[in-house]
Parts: sequence; structure tokens; C-alpha cells
Amino acid sequence: MRDFIRDIIVSGGDVQFIEGKDLPRETTEVFLRGPLSQALQRLNPELAGDEGRVDEVLFNLDQVVAKAEHSHHPVVANEEFCEWMLGNKSMPFGQNGEHTPVSLINFEGSDPSANQWIVSTEVTFTQGANTNRFDLVLWCNGLPVAVGECKSAVREGRSWLDGAQQLHDEYEVESSKFFVPNVFSFASDGKDLRYGSVGMPIEKWGPWRNDESEADYMPGLDKVASVVRVLLTPRVILEFLRFFTVFGTDRKHRKIKIIARFQQFEAATKMVERVVEGRVKSGLIWHFQGSGKSLLMVFTTRKLRATPKLKSPTVIIVVDRVDLDAQITATFLSADVKNMVPASSKQELQSLLAGGARRVIITTIHKFADIEQALDERDNIIVMVDEAHRTQEGDLGRSMRTALPNAFLFGLTGTPINKRDRNTFKWFGSEEDPSGYLSRYSFQDSQRDGATLPLNFEPRLSEMHLDEDAINTAFDELTQTSEISETDRAKLSQQASSLEVLIKAPNRISQVAADIAEHYKAHVEPQGFKAQVVVYDKETCVAYKRELDKYFPPEASTIVMSAAQTDPPEWNRWCPDRTELDRLLERFNDPDDPLKIIVVTAKLLTGFDAPILQAQYIDKPLKEHTLLQAITRTNRVYPPNKAYGLVVDYLGIFDDVASSLAFDDESVREVIKNLDKLKEEFRPAMQKALSFFPRVDRTHDGWEALQAAQEKLPDKQTREDFAKTYSTLHHLWEALSPDPFLGAYRKDYLWLSAVYQSTRPAETSDRLLWHALGGKTLQLIHDNVHVDLPRSDLETIVLNAELIEDLMSAGKGTVDPEELTKIVSARIAKHRGNPAFVELGKRLQELREKYANAQQHSLDFLKALLDLSRDTLQAEKEAGEVPREERGKAALSELFETVKSEETPIIVDKVVEEIDNVVRQVRFDGWQSTSEGDRVVSQELRKILYLKFKIKSAEVHFKALEYIREYY
Repeated sequence: MRDFIRDIIVSGGDVQFIEGKDLPRETTEVFLRGPLSQALQRLNPELAGDEGRVDEVLFNLDQVVAKAEHSHHPVVANEEFCEWMLGNKSMPFGQNGEHTPVSLINFEGSDPSANQWIVSTEVTFTQGANTNRFDLVLWCNGLPVAVGECKSAVREGRSWLDGAQQLHDEYEVESSKFFVPNVFSFASDGKDLRYGSVGMPIEKWGPWRNDESEADYMPGLDKVASVVRVLLTPRVILEFLRFFTVFGTDRKHRKIKIIARFQQFEAATKMVERVVEGRVKSGLIWHFQGSGKSLLMVFTTRKLRATPKLKSPTVIIVVDRVDLDAQITATFLSADVKNMVPASSKQELQSLLAGGARRVIITTIHKFADIEQALDERDNIIVMVDEAHRTQEGDLGRSMRTALPNAFLFGLTGTPINKRDRNTFKWFGSEEDPSGYLSRYSFQDSQRDGATLPLNFEPRLSEMHLDEDAINTAFDELTQTSEISETDRAKLSQQASSLEVLIKAPNRISQVAADIAEHYKAHVEPQGFKAQVVVYDKETCVAYKRELDKYFPPEASTIVMSAAQTDPPEWNRWCPDRTELDRLLERFNDPDDPLKIIVVTAKLLTGFDAPILQAQYIDKPLKEHTLLQAITRTNRVYPPNKAYGLVVDYLGIFDDVASSLAFDDESVREVIKNLDKLKEEFRPAMQKALSFFPRVDRTHDGWEALQAAQEKLPDKQTREDFAKTYSTLHHLWEALSPDPFLGAYRKDYLWLSAVYQSTRPAETSDRLLWHALGGKTLQLIHDNVHVDLPRSDLETIVLNAELIEDLMSAGKGTVDPEELTKIVSARIAKHRGNPAFVELGKRLQELREKYANAQQHSLDFLKALLDLSRDTLQAEKEAGEVPREERGKAALSELFETVKSEETPIIVDKVVEEIDNVVRQVRFDGWQSTSEGDRVVSQELRKILYLKFKIKSAEVHFKALEYIREYY
């Protein structure tokens, strides 16, 4: 394996091979002093021909190396030596003893011959009493910049992991001095190749991907060869040294070294290439949560600022929240990004832009508000927008584009972009990019690479029962004594029976909190992990904290929420400022701290990085981006024993996760092309809305102008017509925003919006009604809600890479019970003369009558219908009409024929064939009588029923499984 990699490195023509025993060095020496001395004289005119000065530099380099002799991992010395290699150190070699930079490596231009590159095998190094032999070493100008360890591709039980462990646990400790100049190390077993930096735990070593094809994930020599041809080249090694390495401190304040993962290197390179080319001025980057977007922006900024063609560009990092602003700023400061300035106010931002500041500016999107003119028209301004699917799409985004009309705009997001996020594709995506993305690193990619862990969903749903008779009687008494109208009575009833009221019922909170405590103590705490409880609102946070204190010491849990002026004073202690929150999170990340559980409702659902967090108990209906960002708080890698993130689901949110992941690249990509059409629709829509107000002066503000407009809407019908017209205009505005095209219409649109708001029916009466009677009504509901204990017998769903692929390719059909009734009816009709089928026909008729007024998708109806279908099949079986398995397949064909719809591009025959094939592949003789056979078949059936067809009932799944048990 070693020689295989060596030959590929040498075949590129830029690196020469010298066997380790033939190198011009002693085994105690870190450098090749001859090549290093030559490079110093070649790259530094002040040193040419001056051996004394060369020796001075070598002495300084030796001193840095010596610092690592007694360290566990040479990270501190490595950071200092990197400064030497980057040319950031100087010595008094100039005129009159002035300090001049010392260059060890030539970074200018792309000519590899500017530096001397050597690859060696079997390199021996002795430090103290230890002697180690490295399989492969790559030298640049005599400096050992990369070290590799190879394991046999055919030896059972050996893998790249063994090589990485040897480098990390043995070589970096026993031969620490040799790793002081190290850029990165690598390990391979002939099936895979992984790389990591000095001191990096081996579980964080990353793979290198050369494309997004499935073949890239397949192990083998061809894959390793393709990685070596890119990763282990002079250009890429020097790029890592120069742009893709940062040093920082971990939570225990120890120095660490971080190098870019493949997706960060790829995305940064693509962004810089796009800017240099200058033709396409946007790009969308989707890297799933936990993939390192903050560092991606650091790496990209470094490379942009160092690219000569861009002439010292301005780089602007835009976030949508103050806490993200602080987080990103801290990341850039920690990475020591030069010329970085946070824009602390709107005025400071505008001053920096108007002054043409060629710096790295970090700001929030809100500081662009109300900008109506260009502040900087240069084309070497690059904007990177974090979480691009949120507020960056509205009027704030339009103001940003107005201020920077010629800037490059790159949108970064950590969650998939689906059909509802059309603007994200329009304003950041490019038609030239596959699926609209410049760079895509999905959830399954991150799991395959070990960057994140699978997510386990554990449903623990509780059913709520209302004593309707008691509620109705009490409600009648309440509303009669208050003498309110039937209309108001209906409104009050509707508000009181909302999901919020039921979720927040005190006895329900009490039972769910008890279940959380029991589950945490049994499954999470013994493993040394911590938890987060996500609840409906701030009031519910306090209620859950009160309940949890019955089962844990008070210091074991806390609340984190935002402050509001209307909050009770006693809530202030749960609203930490930035410093207090940092201190609290440091405690939470400390495994020895008694703080185990954090209760939240909105805070810490995004941008919260706590690898020790494993379990998230969710009792709040979350949707789309917020949901995906929240649940991925739990799947950060945390060695040694964290195997997955756990989401304990009390409300059935998994289906929302599935729908958020299941999106169609091609359909969303189409929105990039539709801008002109929308603009054509906007102009006449604006004219139509304004036509309601002939001869009204729209330049005046105040009540007189508003009154003049309202006089043009004299009756209810005219106002309704205007409301419909305005609604059309509003939707077009939202769809087009933040296109600068809207700037010319902004004043008219704001004026029309003000008129519309002034003519909307008032809602005051409803609010007064709720204020007067809402509290009594809530108490009435709460007194009559009975909660079943959360179920612990539901099957855990493992959201791993394979299941995510199923979700993202799944159709969106649903089984229609009404159509299914027709199928069963037709089947029964074939046997009109058979008494058994006459009885089945009666059951079908009773079922129709019973559910004649029920909702179409009633689960009870579907369950009963499946029972009837099963009995129909049994009757056919007894009639001996068709072979056993053919009956099963035919039954499935008819059962799932109803999935077809105009919106569902699913061929039912293909789906049934898939079920048939899957069952045939995984079954074995007697599988029905074994737990393993039943488990495997059940799991495969769930993927098709539950995920692809959104049949969400465990009972329906069981009944469908009965078909397969009977007929397969």
C-alpha cells in the first residue's frame, strides 16, 4: 500500500522519490538541512551566499522544534512553526539591522518547481530513547510537511483507523519534534484514506471526496488513487498550510489545530474561482448542520483576501441574529483573520461601505434596513450570507443589494432548501449549478464521513381525551351567565380548544415531565450525556422546570429564554445575558458539572454546539428549518461512546422531518428561471391596486391623506375588491423580494399597505372577549382533559444516511380510504353468489354508513377497512382461485392503486414491485416464526409505508404486515 501511494505521488511529475535510508540527514534531525539551506538562500536575497545568516535562521527553527520535546502533542510548537512557514516571522537582515520577513516556502504562482518536493518511504526518526519509522513522508524544501501510515488492504481486521491511531497515540508523542512542521497526516488501508492534523482525535479524521457520485463512497484502490492524485499534491498541501488551517482552544482551554474538511475546501475553492472568473455573481452552499459553515467562511475569506487578481477585496459576512453575529465574530477572532471589523451599528456599517473599506466586515442583515441608494459599486465585494433562507430574502435583502449593486452574493444554509424557499434559489442559486447548488454537503454525507451521528427518533406519544359532556355543560353555564352571542360563543370555543391549550394542560405537563425524568435517568444519564427539553412557550418552560424539580435536585436543570418587558419579574433569572449564557453553556459542556438538563422554547435551538448533548425531549410543534436545526443539536460527535443523537418525540414531529427532507431538486431549481415572468405580472398588479384611488395625492402623510384614500372605498364590496387586489400584489412583492427592481415601487407599495391595514376589520372585540372569559374557559378545558401515559412501546426510527435518502426521494401520496372502499367493493362483487362474500358485503356497507360523515383520512376507517380487506383475501384463499404469492401481490396492487394522484410522480406498479422484491429478498423459510425475520421485514415495510406513503399509524403498519405474513 505504501509503494502504491508513493508511485501515484511521483507520477504527477512534481515530486521526486528518495528512499528514507538515502536521505541526507541523521535520524535525529527533523529537517533536510541541505534542501532547507538552499531554499533559504533562493527565496531570501538577504541570505544568498551568507552561511552565517542561514545558520541563524536554522538555529531559530531548531529552538521552535525543541519546544515540542516534552509535550504530549506538539500543537503549540506547530502553530509557531506555521508562522515561520507562512513567512510571518522576520529577522534583522535588512539595512541598518531592520527586520525583514524570512521565507521558507514560495507561495507565489502555481509553478511547483519554485519549491523542492521529495517523497520518502521508511523514514526513521530517533527522539530520546524512542525510534520510530514512518511509512511515507512528504518534504517541501527539506521540511516534513506530511506524514502517512499505511496498512495492508488484504489483512483482516486492519484499517486506516489503526494507522491513524499509531500516528496520533505513538508517533506524535514519541517523535513529537518531527511533527512540528507538519501540515497534516494521513492513513490508508487501500480501501479508504483519511487525513487529520496534529493532535486531532482520530474520530475527527476526515475523508476526501472527489465528487458527489455514489461510486465515490465505494472502497477500493481506485478510490484511494483518485484521492492521492488530489490531496497529496504540492498545490493542495500548500493551500492547506496557507488558507485551510486554524488554531484555537477547546473547552478546557487547550491549544488545538483544525484543518478543513473536504466540503469546506471544495466550497471555498469554488467560491473563489467564481469570483475570480467574474461571470456568475451568486452561489448557494448547502452544508448540513454541524458541517462547519463558520469555519468555511473563515477559510474562504483568507483565500479571497490573498488572491492577487481581486486586489484586496472587501468581504462581508452577514448573519440574521445578534447571537450569531457574536459567534461568527468570535470564530474570526480566534482564527486571527486580519483586517476584520464588526459593524456595531447601522451608521458604522454605512460609513465603512461608503468609504470603500477593503476589510472583512461582520454585520447583521438588519443593519442594511432602509438603505435606498448604492453605497459601494465596486465589483470586488464578496458577501457571504449565513442561514440564507431566512430574513435575507425580504426587504432587508433588497436593501443590501441596493447598497452593494455589483457585489458577489453567496448564500450558506445548514438545512435543505425546499419548494417553499423559492427566493433562496432565485437570489443565490445559479442555473449553471447542479440542482441549483454551488456546493452541497448533505446530512447523509456528513454521517458517512463521521462528521455527525445518526439520529434516533423515539416516539412517546400521549393521547388526550376530553370529557366533552362535562365541558359543554360547564361552557353553556359560563356563556349564558355572561350573556354573549352565539357568534362570540363559537369564537371563544374555538380559541379554547386550540392545540396550545391542550399541550399546556397542567396534568399533561405533569405526566410528560415525569416520563422525561424516568427516561433520562434510565437511558441518558448512565452514559454520561445531557439533555434538552423543548416546550411550547416561556410559560411552559417554567411549568416544566417546576415539575422536573420534583425528580431532580434544582441545580440539575435550568431554563434559557429571552427576556421581554411583559414577563413576570421572577422569570428574569432564566434570561441570561451573553456573558452569563457563555458561562452556563460551559457548565453544561462539563461532564462533571451537576447541570444536566436545559429547558428551552426558542433559545438554543440553533447555533448551539454542545457535543455532550445527546437527548432532546420535544413537546413543541416545530416546522421546517427550525425543526431540522433543533434536532441536529444532538448528533454532534462526542467520544468515546456516543453513537447517535436521540430525539424523544411527544407530539409526532417525525413526519415533519420527513417532509422537510423530501424535496425535489429539479422543481425547486425551476424557480431560478421565473423572475422575468413575475416582474411582468407585478407592474399591472400595481397599476390595478392604484386604480382604486384616482386623483388621491400619495405624497402626503397623515390622517387627511388616509381619509382621502378611504373615501375611494365607500362600501363593503369595494373594500373587498381592493383587499383581493392588494393580496395579489403583496404575494408578488414577497415572491420577488429582494430584487432591486422593487425599489422604484417601494413608496407606492408602502402607501397601499398602509391603506389596506387601515381598512381591515378590527379584531378588538375578539381580544376583549378572550380577556374577559378566556381564563375561565381555559380552566374549564384543563379540568376536563385526561392524559394517557406516554407510550414507550413504539418503534424507534433511526434517521441514518440510508433512511435520509429514502426520505429525500420519497413520493408524497396518501392512501385514500374512499378509493380503497371502491377496490374492496369491486373485489367482493365478483363473488355475489358466495354466502361468505355476502357477509363481507354487509360489513362493507355498514362501514360506509358508519363513516359517511367522518373525515376522509380517518385512521379508524382505514384500520377497519384493512381488516375487511384481509378477510376478503382469506375468503379468496379458501376459494382457491390464484396461487398464494400471486394473491398477496394482487392484493397489494389493489391496495396501493389509490396512491396515484396528479401531484405524485409515483408509478404504483413499481412501488408494489418494490415491496414484493424487498420482501422476497429479506425473507427466508420460516421467517414469520422468528423475531429477526419479523423485524427485518417489518423494517423494510415501514420504509415504504410510513416514509414514502405517509401512513403514520403503527396499527396500519401492523395490519399491512399481516398481509405479508399470510401471503409471503
